[in-house]
Order: sequence, then structure tokens, then C-alpha cells
Amino acid sequence: MTAITFANAQRWYAGTDRPAVPGIDLEVADGEFLVLVGPSGCGKTTTLRMLAGLEPVDDGRILIGDRDVTRVAPKDRDIAMVFQSYALYPHKSVRENLAFPLKMGKVPPAERDRRATAVAEMLGLTEHLDRKPKALSGGQRQRVAMGRAIVRQPQVFCMDEPLSNLDAKMRVQTRGDIARLQRELGVTTVYVTHDQVEAMTLGDRVAVMNDGEIQQVDTPLALYDRPANLFVAGFIGSPQMNLLEARADGDGLTVGGHRLGLDKPAGASGPRVTVGVRPDGWELVGAGNGLPVRVDLVEELGSDSFAYGSADLGDRTVTVAVRLPRRDPAAVGTTLHLAVPARAAHLFDTATGARLSA
Repeated sequence: MTAITFANAQRWYAGTDRPAVPGIDLEVADGEFLVLVGPSGCGKTTTLRMLAGLEPVDDGRILIGDRDVTRVAPKDRDIAMVFQSYALYPHKSVRENLAFPLKMGKVPPAERDRRATAVAEMLGLTEHLDRKPKALSGGQRQRVAMGRAIVRQPQVFCMDEPLSNLDAKMRVQTRGDIARLQRELGVTTVYVTHDQVEAMTLGDRVAVMNDGEIQQVDTPLALYDRPANLFVAGFIGSPQMNLLEARADGDGLTVGGHRLGLDKPAGASGPRVTVGVRPDGWELVGAGNGLPVRVDLVEELGSDSFAYGSADLGDRTVTVAVRLPRRDPAAVGTTLHLAVPARAAHLFDTATGARLSA
């Protein structure tokens, strides 16, 4: 069994007044593909490097299976890491790059060649085995880097934004390759990215991080349907969730003087509640009803159309995104009237950011 456990694992950098990672508590199941996602500087790469042994753990513990690896050297953790840069040896062929970790591990030459050939076949690199990295495309180089990790047959894969150097089309293709390989190999994998679409596509579960702390760990669909707080709500989803500050008015909620038809939630710490609505959650209603939004931009994507507009709330103007009915785009300059069905509303305490709605 190769589960991973972070038990209040902390990392402090010298000269700072707070830890980069205040104390991660996280369990990754045997064979699970877990994605750490969040904005730049949120601590996700530091957390991964702590697992790999490339950053010391200042307090707490990290376990791989039943083995405490907190003070174990990186080479003795049985972890293979794929970095953002390909980090290939330019003077070595693909075959030699794939076999190099085995050579360092004193694996006999015949076994090295057998395993390198098998991994090359798995990754579609067989016809490129005698090429040097400079003769490969970016996607092929990244597959060689992945192959060099796979050939070791480790207990754990650590992947630090391995697709960030690829173009959009190649990212999609290589993303599929990574997902397929992880399923076939069944190796416990921790994957770091700032791209929430990548996270939602790849992860069995996704851990959303901010300021060194985990905000929510859940399946991709659960994160989308039930964000635990305002940060997760605004981070997960593309286009992102509309977040409108409302005021409790009797038993209901109003935004900029427009009554939303939503009941005041229990548990709010004050009179202000933030209403979250996904772009596909709005309901188009007739003029004189709902929240008026003047269309500033229409994004037609073929299968989907999104309108981005401005809503005047009296003391401020906010940008609103709405998914339009297919093949029925709105014209720039027109006004849409939007209502919030109760089933599509996410309610948060404005002061604390905590979720209020069930």
C-alpha cells in the first residue's frame, strides 16, 4: 500500500514572519491521482517538494505507506519527479535518457534496455529511441521526461506543472496521456498546477490551496457544485462564478435595490451575504424583472456562447458573466434581465467567506 499522509507538515523560510506552509493535513489514497491547485505563491509546489524531500519539513511529519520519510533523503524515498522543465541530457539519445536512472541504480544492462524499450512503447516513443532531445517536439520531450520517471517503477509520482511549457493543443493531448498512464500504472500521484481546468480534468480529487493552507479537498464535481468558501467559489470554474454582495432585507436578499427572490440564509454573521451564481445558473426573464445587465462583450465559442456585461448596483458597477442559449447570442449594447433560481444560488457569509447554503 502506497498511501501518503501529511500530518501538520510545516515549512518556514528564513527571514519570514509566517510559514509558507502553516501545517498541511492531507491523506492521499493508494493509487489516487491528487491534484494540488491554486494561484502562484499559494504553497502547492513547496508542499510537493516537501513530499519529494527537496524542501525540509520544519515541523510535523510526512508518511509514505507506514514509513515516516520526514527526515529521509530524497533518493531513498522511492519517488520519481517530473519537473516543469524537461531536464533531459542533450548529448544522450532518448534510449539513454530513459535508461539513465536505472544505470545510476546499478540495474544490469539487459534489464535496463528491456525496461527502457517497454516504456518507450507505452509512450509512443519507439521510433525516436535513437534521437537526441533537440530532434524532438516539446510534447515528445515531456513524454521522455515522464518515461524517465516511469522506468524507475517508483511508489509515488510527483509532477510539478509538467505541461506549462507546451502549447494549448499539445497540453490537451499530453494531459490525456498522463491520465491514461496513471490509470494503467496505478501509481499514487501528486500533481501540481495553477490551471484549474487541468486540475478538474485530471484529478480523482483536487486540493485547492491559498496562502499555504488547503481550502477544500474534494472531487472535481463536488468542488464545482459545493465550494466550501468564497475563495474556492471564485477560483474553480471557467468562466468563474459571479459573486454579488447582497443585503438581508426582511426575510429576503437584495442586490443594488433588486430583490432576488432568495430567502435570507441562517447562520450569517451580519447583514451582508454574498450570492454566487455560475454563468449557466442565471434565468433569462422579461424586461422589468430581475437584475438588468448591459452586454459589453459576447464570446461565441461554437458549442457555447457567453455574454459579459455590466450591472449597475447604485454604489458600484459589477461585471456579470452569463451563458447564453445555444445559437441565440445577445447583441452588444442590449440589456439582459437575469433572475437567480434558488437551485442555482450559492450563499456565503461576506465577512467570513464561509458557505451558508446547503
